[in-house]
Amino acid sequence: MAAVTAGSGAGSGPAGSPEATGGSTGGGGWRRPHGPLQRYYGPSTAEAAEAAPDPTDINGPHFDPEVFMTKVRNECPLGQLLAREAALGQEIRALDSDMQTLLYENYNKFISATDTIRKMKVDFRHMEAEMDDLAANMAAISASSARVSAALQDRHRRGAQLAGVQALLRKLQALVEVPGRLRCWAGTEPARALRCHARARAVLRHYRHLPSFRAIEDESHAIMADLAQRLRTRLRLVARAARERVDRYLRALQTFFLGCLGDVRQALAAPRPPGKEGPGLPDLLATLAASVLGQLKAVLAYVQLFTARDVAFASLPYFKGEFCVTAVREGLVVAFVRWLCRTARGFADGPAERGAPAAPPALLLLLARLCLDYENSTISYILTLTDEQFPPQDSGPAVTPGPALCAEARAAAQRLLDHYVQVQGAAVAQMLRKSVETRDWLGTVEPRNVRAVMKRVVEDITAIDVQVGQLFEEGVRRAQSSDSSRRAFSVYSSSRAPGRYAPSYTPSAPMDTHLLSNIQKLFSERIDIFSPVEFNKVSVLTGIIKISLKTLLECVRLRTLGRFGLQQVQVDGHYLQLYLWRFASDERVVQGLLDEVAASAAHRCLDPVPMEHSVVELICERG
Repeated sequence: MAAVTAGSGAGSGPAGSPEATGGSTGGGGWRRPHGPLQRYYGPSTAEAAEAAPDPTDINGPHFDPEVFMTKVRNECPLGQLLAREAALGQEIRALDSDMQTLLYENYNKFISATDTIRKMKVDFRHMEAEMDDLAANMAAISASSARVSAALQDRHRRGAQLAGVQALLRKLQALVEVPGRLRCWAGTEPARALRCHARARAVLRHYRHLPSFRAIEDESHAIMADLAQRLRTRLRLVARAARERVDRYLRALQTFFLGCLGDVRQALAAPRPPGKEGPGLPDLLATLAASVLGQLKAVLAYVQLFTARDVAFASLPYFKGEFCVTAVREGLVVAFVRWLCRTARGFADGPAERGAPAAPPALLLLLARLCLDYENSTISYILTLTDEQFPPQDSGPAVTPGPALCAEARAAAQRLLDHYVQVQGAAVAQMLRKSVETRDWLGTVEPRNVRAVMKRVVEDITAIDVQVGQLFEEGVRRAQSSDSSRRAFSVYSSSRAPGRYAPSYTPSAPMDTHLLSNIQKLFSERIDIFSPVEFNKVSVLTGIIKISLKTLLECVRLRTLGRFGLQQVQVDGHYLQLYLWRFASDERVVQGLLDEVAASAAHRCLDPVPMEHSVVELICERG
């Protein structure tokens, strides 16, 4: 069996052939083909196939002698087996010879190695003993380290507790010192005092159920209340200064408005060279309104510097709310608007100073239009602008509502327009009064033309119509009859007969003319002479005409007329009828007043013989 095994290691076959061994070295031994390149590139495909488990590979890790012998007996003939046995015997003898030679050559080395191994075993046992001692020491050290770590942790925990106690003591000490610090900083550093109180307030409130903390909190609150009062007092050296500046701006606005009014009066009174007209009323009104509004905007811009972001006290509600509402909105804007309305109304209500010129009617008309524009749009715009630049606080003081200011402006405009009608009506009435009072109505000659004063009245009314039309709308007129300008002007009513006014009339006549006149008044529409006028041209002219004709009526009632005086009144009345009806809102107003003038003249006439209507028309057309 040994021969078979040796022969199979060097003979042919899968495991012992020379091809499988890959050659021999110079010493005749077999060398496995392993190297760095094979380890780097890995085994080839054939090597990988050979590396599979093979129980017949005598040099492989999976060699099985039984399987190998069974295969050899089954595959190899007897002659080959014998040859393989002889070859294996030779190899065994050669290997034994080589082993003996190797043993002889390395005997001393084997002896030295054996001694060395023996010493190493002894040393290893010593090292094991030392390692056991070291392990025991390490265990002791670990136990000591655990005890030290526990001690350190306990010390750290106690240190943390001590630090907490110290921090709590510091906080308590700080809380105890809060009143003193507040009292010290309240006079010199109020901001620092406020920060200190803000930090301590929450803690004091949380522990206020304790008597000591409640005492500290009460004392701190008292100190802060006193500080707040002192700060409010100081904020009032500021609010008062701001209010004084606002009052100065208000006086500046008032002075500016009075200067603008002076310029307007000068422009209205300036003489006009022939062929050259000055600025009209619309231009003067636009200039005045724009100048005043622009000056008010400039003043608001100056006042807004008090509420700038870089001003420390500007953001405080205590100052900002009161300043924006009380000082700016009410004390400046509302006060100026009210003063403007009072000043404008003063031209109508206040008595003129002795020697001072009265306000020209054109100025009254212009101021009335200015106040009306303020009521319509300017006041709303000014208040909106003020509220945008100086927003009021929700819980601030009450403000003057816009409709209240608009009502004041409208009342001022109404009073000015009424006064304008009275002034212009009085001017026309003064001409009519003088023309009646200075004429001899008993000794006058037969009328041949219209008196010059009547022509002047129509011219003045026309000029007033042009003047009022520059600033106010036309207005609504009542539908006119088709023959308004050609209406017959009679000194008798429809119920009277001319024969009743014959020279033979005596007071004992059956029907008194005064009674007839009174009966006629009962059925005629009552005319209110001094009723408020509306804001339009027709209403203004109607008011002036009513005042003028009413004055003419009263003057005629106080005179005694002859025949020609009655006829002159007839001619003048018809002339006024031809031209004045177109200026009035209702022609019946003019007709009614002129009828009363004619009736009064007939009543006061000693010889009431009227002129033929055709002659009256001819004279008026020629005039």
